[in-house]
Amino acid sequence: MAKGQWLDALARRLLVATGQLPAPAARANNPAGPKTPASAAGLAGADEIERDLLALKLAQDPDLRLRNADEVGQLAALGWHLDVNRATAADWLRLPGITPNQVDLLLRLQAGGVQLSGIDDLQRVLGLQPAEVHCWEPLLAFRWYGDSPRDGLLALDLNRASTAQLQAQLGLDPERGQRLVRERGRGPFQDLADLQQRLQLPADLVEGLIGKVSFGKGPLGPELPRRR
Repeated sequence: MAKGQWLDALARRLLVATGQLPAPAARANNPAGPKTPASAAGLAGADEIERDLLALKLAQDPDLRLRNADEVGQLAALGWHLDVNRATAADWLRLPGITPNQVDLLLRLQAGGVQLSGIDDLQRVLGLQPAEVHCWEPLLAFRWYGDSPRDGLLALDLNRASTAQLQAQLGLDPERGQRLVRERGRGPFQDLADLQQRLQLPADLVEGLIGKVSFGKGPLGPELPRRR
């Protein structure tokens, strides 16, 4: 059977895009002239072709990683979204620029019951600039499962704060504050997931810490005695 008889239009577009088939000859319309309604329709058609090609690639490779913001927009137009608080590693790794370490952090927080309520939470948890997560936004869906998130806690370096600061600024009871200090003496906390796992903190408390605390990476100094 001849190739032209079994290749459908979508497969032909993919083969043209990958150079396996020659592109159709361009019409000799005035290339330097102003854009007409027909040419605008052609641009819209080109966008549709790009979405169709991406859909075909995804059908052939479910683990395909997006390369840029344009492909993110195309996938969003196809109706695909990432449920931030239920996403799998494969879902996260589809996003352009995300690293395995960042995915691991998100999954550890999810396993601890921590939920993110918006793009700002995601940016702060990963320690990224707004522009670095902006291109993901068309795909992100922040669905809340359970009670509303907590807020209102003040910023504090958990690897350097004194027991008194932990109690006063974070509202930790004395026993939990002392336990935090003892545990970080074995090694500084790396991130929120590490903090939650080592102290067995409830998810709602950790959610309230998102964007409110930091984790200094330098050496820890001794806790200074309070002045009398």
